[in-house]
Amino acid sequence: MSAASDRRTGLAFALATAAVSGVAVFVNGIAVRRFGDPTVYTTAKNLVAGTLLVIVLLAAGSVRATRPPVARTQWPALAVIAVIGGAVPFVLFFEGLARATSTNAAFIHKTLVVWVAIGATVVLRERVTAIHVAAIGSLLIGHLMLAGGVGGASFGRAEVLVLAATLLWATEVILVKRLLGPVPAQMAAAVRMAGGGALLVTWVTVKGDLGVLTGLDPGQWAWVLLTGATLAAFVTVWYTALSLAPAVDVSAVLVLGAVITGLLNSGFRGVPLTADSFGFVLITLGVAAVVGHAAIRPVGAAA
Repeated sequence: MSAASDRRTGLAFALATAAVSGVAVFVNGIAVRRFGDPTVYTTAKNLVAGTLLVIVLLAAGSVRATRPPVARTQWPALAVIAVIGGAVPFVLFFEGLARATSTNAAFIHKTLVVWVAIGATVVLRERVTAIHVAAIGSLLIGHLMLAGGVGGASFGRAEVLVLAATLLWATEVILVKRLLGPVPAQMAAAVRMAGGGALLVTWVTVKGDLGVLTGLDPGQWAWVLLTGATLAAFVTVWYTALSLAPAVDVSAVLVLGAVITGLLNSGFRGVPLTADSFGFVLITLGVAAVVGHAAIRPVGAAA
């Protein structure tokens, strides 16, 4: 495929990722209430996701059958991805979420696109055009409206934890973007979740909560299986999108997940759509600008 075709295909995968993300956040919002410790919950969920991805990778056998094995020089980078993508930020995010308001945490997490844009420009040499800047501004303003505006925001220790997690995930995006190609997206996703899950188990053990993890009841494991499978799908589609399209485009499109979550909350949980919900419109317009720009402008063209 041409670079332009790859980019459009990647954005299609990014839109699919946003859809999975929107559903996942909605389901996780329900599931996490069934667990006393959010870190134990995310550990179990990540373990399930990692196990599923490893099983699929081994069953397909596509890596060994269709291409040379991954070079040994790539494994340190894969290990870093497991740490900064599949382990440490999950602990920071959920520990912060336990102390911060969900709206503050959600908005801080959505600044991911800003940090990715900076990293993509400096490290990956991606071109961030005027369209990108306008679209990212629309995305952030839209999400800030959903969070209750500037007056509803606060910043303390909990928010610092969420921001640290967001910065680690942004770093992961840049590293993954450089790694994909020599390493298949499916393999990178499996290492990220399986390795991260193993590290999270170590953390839970150090905290003395391993008994809580192994003592989950059947109902809790049902939720873990559901959310773990959703997470496995999310990471696979997300990494595939990153392997085909610019990192800043993919990260911008992912913000659309907030709109999907909001609509699901309104339809199934009766959360009213207020005047602040105009933020959904701004987010949708921002994503549409990014996708439209990629669809009509060839790669490398001026804005």
